[in-house]
Amino acid sequence: MSEPPQPESPPAVQPAATAAAAPLDFATVEELVRHRLSVALGGRRGMVEGAVPTLGFTVTYVVGHNLRLGLSVGIGLAVALLAVRLVQRQSVQFVVNSLVGIAIAAAFASRTGKAEDVFLPGIIYNAVYAGAMVLSVVVRWPLVGLMIASVTGDITAWRRDPAIVRLCTKLTLILALPCLLRVAVQYPLWLAGEVGWLGVTKIALGWPLQVAALAAMAWLLARGRTPLVVPPEVSEPDPA
Repeated sequence: MSEPPQPESPPAVQPAATAAAAPLDFATVEELVRHRLSVALGGRRGMVEGAVPTLGFTVTYVVGHNLRLGLSVGIGLAVALLAVRLVQRQSVQFVVNSLVGIAIAAAFASRTGKAEDVFLPGIIYNAVYAGAMVLSVVVRWPLVGLMIASVTGDITAWRRDPAIVRLCTKLTLILALPCLLRVAVQYPLWLAGEVGWLGVTKIALGWPLQVAALAAMAWLLARGRTPLVVPPEVSEPDPA
């Protein structure tokens, strides 16, 4: 008597396939981008934490015309915000970003002795960031598309869908607009040494402008329902 056939063992799950399928908590590209942008910006508190040190420096310097005192106030406020986060055992990512930013600004201003140079790193950052986003659109690799690539596990799959490329292009350009506007407004003020107006425009063109850009993106995302599809893993043919 021949032995009964043994049941076949289930095929082993490939790590790459698991990694690609795991993040499918999002049915559409719009849902994914909304989530990623919310996490990246840190919500209202994260944006406020980024503005407070700059506000402290600007007000202190405009009132007292003391560069060292203004920098001390700005750094002190950033450290205080960091301490609050640590006490509350919450993520310090956005406070650390603010602290690093004010520290770099302080290094620039301390080296030259010019208060307006506190704002120079931010102007350079916005110029580079805007340039990178515009360039990514020109070469048809819009940066927002990389958010999708990080979830699907395939860096090129999203580019095969013209609808996704168009959506990511629009979103990338919307993100670039605030950066371009900040450079266009703040660079002439920096050349003129207008510290007070630099502080005002940095805050006014900071989170309020970012919120406006996000509102435009939310409107665009709410209108679309672009399916988010993970490309199936291509299996190699069995040798003959």
